[in-house]
Amino acid sequence: MPNSEEFQFPTRGFVFWPVGTGDSTTVCVNEEVVVQLDLNHLQESEEEGDPHTPIVDRLEALVPEVADEPHLAVFGLTHPDQDHCRGFSDLLERIHIGELWFTPRIFSEFTEDLCDDAVSFRDEALRRVEATIAAGGDPGDGDRIRLFGASELLKEADYLGFPAEMLMVPGEAFTTINGEDLDGVFRAFVHAPFKDDIDADRNDASLALQVGLFDGDQAVRALLFGDLSYPVLKKIFDRSEDEDLGWNVMLSPHHCSKSAMYWQGPDDSEEVLKQEILDAMAQAAESPNHIFASSEPVPRSDQKGANPPHAKAKKRYEEVTETFLCTMENPSEEAPEPLVFELGAGGSRYLGTIASAKSATAVAAQARGGDQPPAEPTTYGR
Repeated sequence: MPNSEEFQFPTRGFVFWPVGTGDSTTVCVNEEVVVQLDLNHLQESEEEGDPHTPIVDRLEALVPEVADEPHLAVFGLTHPDQDHCRGFSDLLERIHIGELWFTPRIFSEFTEDLCDDAVSFRDEALRRVEATIAAGGDPGDGDRIRLFGASELLKEADYLGFPAEMLMVPGEAFTTINGEDLDGVFRAFVHAPFKDDIDADRNDASLALQVGLFDGDQAVRALLFGDLSYPVLKKIFDRSEDEDLGWNVMLSPHHCSKSAMYWQGPDDSEEVLKQEILDAMAQAAESPNHIFASSEPVPRSDQKGANPPHAKAKKRYEEVTETFLCTMENPSEEAPEPLVFELGAGGSRYLGTIASAKSATAVAAQARGGDQPPAEPTTYGR
């Protein structure tokens, strides 16, 4: 099984799991509050010697226990593609989930267009919608939901009475997780989906957030964009205030797809680089800053028509960030460990694979292209 049994969650930070080309991001707010955004539990990850993380197994072992059962404060789904919800049925059976985050898009999909885990997620979401309407407000832990993105669907009879305070639209921020206000520790700003995109291509209806974690006047912020492509990303950077765009870590959209910055517009004869989106990302970057690709290793060059990750995108991201890392790449011959970005004691931040008491040295070595770690661990302060 990849990932050391000695691995522990950071007290406050982000964990990006090596699950292949698919998203599995854990937000550790404190020792009691853990948020999981997306899930990609590959069946082969359970086989001996396979390098992929069996993410449901790892979450079951690591999340806090409440009333003698593993407890996730939140599971959030950016969009119902299989590589973002694979394993959800198993997760729901094995771990208590306090609150679900999702977009109304899940309700307008045809069942035959959804994988089994997405159907399971929709069934659970519908159950919680009904519980919320029946309660006339907060239905409590285990039944809570938070919807993101305006939709005409919510005007239909089945959703009349859904509490307005549980629906978030782009431009709004919140500090409450599973009924607990964590102002001063946690803040999430909603970037997407926009109303115009909720019924567009499934990827462009992705939930997109800036998630901030705080310790006094210290902060670490992450941009999480699901599978968005250039047109929606441009709207985000054009419309949002600077404070809501700042990032120390960014999960590259759509697993390091070139569609984030290469696009064929109506006036273009072919796909072209949209440099302005890279400039906007660079301008919003705070120090330290790192871009992660949640994918299999990035190829040295791209084959025409190949799915992400794309070498062209990696090259462009390396022009934007201090460090670019891929979750399935590893500087040693061992299975890759999760990438961790932590807000540490005293406000220092570090990036690393901290399983087995590792510091950031291995990751720093990979970033340099060398095998030897620096003399001192790579740590960062304000």
